Amino acid sequence: MFDPKLMDVGMQLAELCKTGEEAKGLETLYSQDVVSVEALAMGEAGREAVGIEALKGKHDWWFSANVVHSSKVGGPFFFGDDKFALTFAMDATDKASGERSQMTEIGIYTVSDGKIVREEFFYGV
Repeated sequence: MFDPKLMDVGMQLAELCKTGEEAKGLETLYSQDVVSVEALAMGEAGREAVGIEALKGKHDWWFSANVVHSSKVGGPFFFGDDKFALTFAMDATDKASGERSQMTEIGIYTVSDGKIVREEFFYGV
């Protein structure tokens, strides 16, 4: 069986993402020293955000730059002692360009001592 702390963090994050409460997850489930890595550069911020404040800034940027029409979250899917994945499917419009697109991605999360210490995102095409 998977580590109960790992399962708890994965289940909580999935539920918070499903209900649009990602900010609560940042406050309760993430390490202060978390590292977040995107598959491609996200504007001027690049691919990597280090630390909880940088991750909060990344979330703020995303929600200020996009109108999210719908999102679906799948998982969690567990791996080994310290990892889980969530799937995301989003329908969003970029506010600056007005371009609407459908996106899919997989988030891979690494947990240590009951906190998310790393997240990596893989994009679908």
